[in-house]
Amino acid sequence: MGFENIHRLVPDPFATAKRDFDRMPRPRIIKSHECFESRYRASDVYRFVTRGDVVISQYHYHRKCKKIEDGYPMEKFVDRFVAGDTCPHGSWGENVGTWLTARHNDPRFLLLKYEDMMADPHREMTEWPRSWESTLTQSVSRKRWNAVQLNACGNSKRRRPTSGGLTKETRKDLSFVRAAKSGGWQNDLPQQLVAKIEDAWPHLMSFLGYKPVTREGPAPAPEFSGLVSSGV
Repeated sequence: MGFENIHRLVPDPFATAKRDFDRMPRPRIIKSHECFESRYRASDVYRFVTRGDVVISQYHYHRKCKKIEDGYPMEKFVDRFVAGDTCPHGSWGENVGTWLTARHNDPRFLLLKYEDMMADPHREMTEWPRSWESTLTQSVSRKRWNAVQLNACGNSKRRRPTSGGLTKETRKDLSFVRAAKSGGWQNDLPQQLVAKIEDAWPHLMSFLGYKPVTREGPAPAPEFSGLVSSGV
């Protein structure tokens, strides 16, 4: 199982062929980069993963997909990232905000941070409510589910994708999976660029537990408990 056929195990509503998607038995484990939308049923269960290093990941993904050239100014890319111009799903804040607004405090919604998954993958990847476990394991065998867990948290960087699928039309000299580390955006980016990102979504980042490095103290966290909707 590699990146060229990962949709056979974990389908994507926008990448998996409809005929293949419809043939898969329910319940299904589905992955998506999309914002929350009303087509997701209220009875579905959600495991939402947020990551602070998205800006760096997107930058190198755009290089691999030939959307930007080598040496493209990171400052210009960060400006576009904050404006929501580097991803068809909107900005990082808009994407995360849709899920928190629609499903935070819903018992079927589990919020995870990529950084926590990297620090302790076993703990984070076993944080399923017991009511979910039996439902999810009906769709994939325990052996295959363990493989998904392991590859989701760092081991994927040891398995370089083969040609085809997600990487077919992209640069072959750049890997689809890079260092798979966390914290790079605050450690590797110039401070003025870190400040642009932190200033764009201070309340949201504080709520998610991202400690600011360019400002004193966290911003007041927003309250999402009164914003939970039915998804309609």
